[in-house]
Amino acid sequence: MPATKAQIEASNAQEQEAELEGEYVTVPLAGHDGVTKDVRCVPSGRWRASTLRALNSGDIDAFMEQNLHEDDFEIYEDLDPDMDAFGKFVADVGRLSGEALGKSSGRSRSGSSSRRR
Repeated sequence: MPATKAQIEASNAQEQEAELEGEYVTVPLAGHDGVTKDVRCVPSGRWRASTLRALNSGDIDAFMEQNLHEDDFEIYEDLDPDMDAFGKFVADVGRLSGEALGKSSGRSRSGSSSRRR
């Protein structure tokens, strides 16, 4: 029996939703009052330079608004995490994304190309 147009559309919508789900990692975020809820965040390797500039300038709300799933930003606002909870959140995103956050190890020095004679 061939699939109906509605079944095909539902299947396509489900596939698109599954693809979108892979764009986020689910991370616990603790609020200032100790309540913890899961939120979906863009993996740290895909954070845009503009969002990192917002973070570096102290605009955590802009950083979270751009990196959290649109349905989870209100959860963040309600939780109102302190800096310890935010730092743990960022570290957890990095760990769950498979990315090491922090300072880059930089270039390793090679003795053969810069050897003094």
